[in-house]
Amino acid sequence: MLKIQVNSGENIERALKRYKQKFNRTGVRSELQSRKQFEKPSIVRRAQIQKAEYVQGLKDEEQF
Repeated sequence: MLKIQVNSGENIERALKRYKQKFNRTGVRSELQSRKQFEKPSIVRRAQIQKAEYVQGLKDEEQF
C-alpha cells in the first residue's frame, strides 16, 4: 500500500500528482494489463527481438 504524506500548506492536487507518479513507478498497472490476456511465450520473445532490432537500428543511425 502506498503512503503519501501531505505536508502542511501543500496543495492536495500536488500530493495527488506525487501519488500517481509513485503508483506508476511500482509497475502495478502494467502487471495488471499483462495478466489481462495470456500471451504465448514465443510471441513475447518475438516482440522482444523486434524491439531489440528497432533499438539497434536507431543506434546505428546515430553513428553515421
